[in-house]
Amino acid sequence: MAKKKAVKRTVKKEARKLANERIVLRTGESLVEGGADNLCAEPEVLIGELDGPVGHSIANLMGNQVAGHSKVFAILNSDVQVRPVTVMVSKVTVKSSKYTNILMGTVQAAIANGVLDAVRAGDIPKEKANDLGIIVAVWLDPSVTEGPIDHEQLFENHRKSISKALKKAMRHEPSIDWLLANQDKVTHDFHKMGVDGQL
Repeated sequence: MAKKKAVKRTVKKEARKLANERIVLRTGESLVEGGADNLCAEPEVLIGELDGPVGHSIANLMGNQVAGHSKVFAILNSDVQVRPVTVMVSKVTVKSSKYTNILMGTVQAAIANGVLDAVRAGDIPKEKANDLGIIVAVWLDPSVTEGPIDHEQLFENHRKSISKALKKAMRHEPSIDWLLANQDKVTHDFHKMGVDGQL
């Protein structure tokens, strides 16, 4: 019990410190798998103050729509946009209405919930919710349109991956010390598959 209270105090102290700190631009990414292979989530996020490079990028993205790569706000549902303002951009060129409906339905709602989870956890200071912006590059496997989908699992994967990526961004994880210590221990999965002749 005492340990839990100490952890809560530490988290609150870190959140107060972060609330007073200027967040120019931070980056994060994550991978969350579960269920079928095509349900994995692998977002990349940028987070920063709206009066800095992230805010300028959000304005440019929203004003520069491109066929197949629409930019939309993360929403819990129509008419319920989340804070911090979050723009999602597809890494995949969208070519079908089915893909669009999955991306702008289950995945969009999951991203919105993941952002709010990060605020609730204290990874994003609640006091800065109106001052920060987030850009999410979204990976949704194109094969997701080829058969039945477990929408609950897809939602859960994307929700967890966003909150995880934002936590890593705000904490500068992985640290440069960890990266230098583990550089030779980490192998890119697709590079290994290529070396092994599996691609």
